[in-house]
Amino acid sequence: PPPLFPRSIRRAVSLLNAVDPGRFPRLVSRLLQKLHVKAESSFSEDEEEKLQIAFSLEKQDLHLVLETISFILEQAVYHNLKPASLQQQLQNIHLDEDKAEAFASAWAAAGQDTIEKFRQRVLTPQKV
Repeated sequence: PPPLFPRSIRRAVSLLNAVDPGRFPRLVSRLLQKLHVKAESSFSEDEEEKLQIAFSLEKQDLHLVLETISFILEQAVYHNLKPASLQQQLQNIHLDEDKAEAFASAWAAAGQDTIEKFRQRVLTPQKV
């Protein structure tokens, strides 16, 4: 199959690889929980500042990390990927194995639920 992730993601991949592996799975899970709520940010300003410190990232790099994780998860939703397939795609773009595994296990735990939430969002008329 063709790669799901563009080459331009390389800079983001190097940032993701540098994120503390102990904290990374929680970050992925949090973004996955909030993925279907497009209008609101997954983190408050205050939380973002704490994340910048925790991960030693500049603000724009943190945003790139968060956007990239969300993008990867959105691709998984859109293509209804199996966790192993997601992990393989991520290793193909040189994401470290522990990071790819964190995506795969978060996706295995909550992926189907997330896909269901997206379907409901698409099928439910928005209340004004």
